[in-house]
Amino acid sequence: MSRMLLAPGRYVQGAGAIREIGLHTSRIGTSALVIGGKTALSLCGTDIFDSLAEKDVACHQESFQGVSSQLEIRRLTGIAAAHRADVIIALGGGAAIDAGKAVSHEMNVPVIVVPTVISTDAPCSALSVIYSETGTFERYLFLRKNPDCVLVDTSLVARSPAKFIVAGMGDALATYWESDTCFRSGKPNSLTGGVSPTLATRALARLCYETLREAGLQAKQAVELQVVTPAVESIVEANTLLSGLSSENGGHAAAHSIHNGLTTLKSAMHKLHGEKVAFGVLAQLVLEGRPARDITEVQDFCFSVGLPLCLEDLDIVDPTPEEISQVAAAAVAEGETIHATWFTVTSDMVAAAIRTADALGMRYKLSVN
Repeated sequence: MSRMLLAPGRYVQGAGAIREIGLHTSRIGTSALVIGGKTALSLCGTDIFDSLAEKDVACHQESFQGVSSQLEIRRLTGIAAAHRADVIIALGGGAAIDAGKAVSHEMNVPVIVVPTVISTDAPCSALSVIYSETGTFERYLFLRKNPDCVLVDTSLVARSPAKFIVAGMGDALATYWESDTCFRSGKPNSLTGGVSPTLATRALARLCYETLREAGLQAKQAVELQVVTPAVESIVEANTLLSGLSSENGGHAAAHSIHNGLTTLKSAMHKLHGEKVAFGVLAQLVLEGRPARDITEVQDFCFSVGLPLCLEDLDIVDPTPEEISQVAAAAVAEGETIHATWFTVTSDMVAAAIRTADALGMRYKLSVN
C-alpha cells in the first residue's frame, strides 16, 4: 500500500514575518480578500496592506463575524466574488481561519493562513470545522488541498493573551495520543483517502508531544510577559506545524469526538477548542485503558500549563447523568473520529470514561493543593 504526507505549500515563522506577506502573496495572486476579526485586523491589517501594496497586490479587508458557520462562509464568498479576489488571506484565530479556508475552497482560489493566536492546529490542515450559528459543532468540511502558505508572526502571537497559546497546547496534546490510536487500529484516515501515513508522521507526533512537555510552561510564562523566546518559537511550531501535520496525516480519534460532544452543553460553550480537547485526551486515555502512568503524565502537563483536568475546569459543574449521556451520544455519532479506535465504542463506554476522567482529575487537584 502506498504512503502519503499532506502539508501546506510553504510554512513561514518568525518575529516580524507579517511584513513578508506581500512576497508570498504575489507568487499566487494579484487581488486578495483579507478575512479576520476586528482585533486581528487592528493588530496587523496595516502591515498586510502595506506589504501587499509593495508587490502591487490589491487588497480588501473584511471583518469576520465570529462563527465559522455556513451562513458566514456564504457571506464572505459573496464579498470575495464581488472584489474578484484570486487569493484569500485568513487572519486571526481558529474560527476565522476555518472560514477563510472554506471561502477559498468555494472560490477554488489559493489561501494564505496567518494565525495571530495559536489556539488550534487548524492553520496547516486541509479541513474546516463548520458550526451552527449558535456555535454547536455541525460537520467537517474536507478541502481539496492544504493552504498554499502558512505565515506565523511570533511577535503577534506573543501579544495575544496566554490562554490562547495554552489552548493550542491542549489541541496539540491530542496529536500524539490520537495518531497512536489510529496507528494501532490501522483504520483509514479520511483526510488521506485511506492511504497509510508515512514514518515522518509518527516522528512528528512524538516530537510534538516531547516539545510540549519540554517547552510548554516556559513558553506560557514568556507570552504572559509578551516576549518571544526560543521556547515560544518551539511551542508555536509544535502547536501549528507539528500538530497540524501529524494530526492530519495520522488521524483523529476519541479526544476530538468528545470535544464535539462537549460543544452540546451550553455551560462549556465559551471554553476554547483546545481546552475541551485536552479533557477529551484524558477521557480517551481512560476509554482505551491506557496505563495509569500515561494518564498521570498527561495530568502533570495539563496542571503545569493550566489546561482542564476535570469537567469543573470547563465550567461543567455537577452535570446530570442526562447531560453526560448527551455528550457521549454526540461523540459516537456516525462519522465521528472516535470510531478510529481499535475496538467498537458505545455511548455508554464514553459516558463511563468521561465520568472516570473527571473523578481522576478532581482527585489529582486535591493531591496537589
